[in-house]
Amino acid sequence: MSKMAACIFCKIVKGDIPSFKLFESDKVLAFLDIQPLSKGHALVIPKHHGAKLVDIPDDSLTELLPVVKKLAVASGAENYNVLQNNGRLAHQEVDHVHFHMIPKPNETEGLGIGWPATATDMEALKKLHADLKAKM
Repeated sequence: MSKMAACIFCKIVKGDIPSFKLFESDKVLAFLDIQPLSKGHALVIPKHHGAKLVDIPDDSLTELLPVVKKLAVASGAENYNVLQNNGRLAHQEVDHVHFHMIPKPNETEGLGIGWPATATDMEALKKLHADLKAKM
């Protein structure tokens, strides 16, 4: 079985698995997360199958954030997180690109995250900046 045929999100796109659709176009589907972190937690996916963001053609990405924005507005959330993970080490569970829009109504509901920041090293940042800029 191909990865696409086994992909739960591709099955949702095809209608093989029911979902609570909130938005649909030729390239994008948005639906409620069935294991929400808070009321209104929704997923926005490209219909084009790809495991990581770099696997999705640019023309299939153009609508994603505007739809996330519409969901944020529709949810009425004053505070919310937009999350998109790539790979197991980055906590990706489903190998199909997806954006979470997660309302954060209070301290306990919604996404809880830590931010293990490192100390600033200006010389290392200058080198990294030059390396990345050269690759852009």
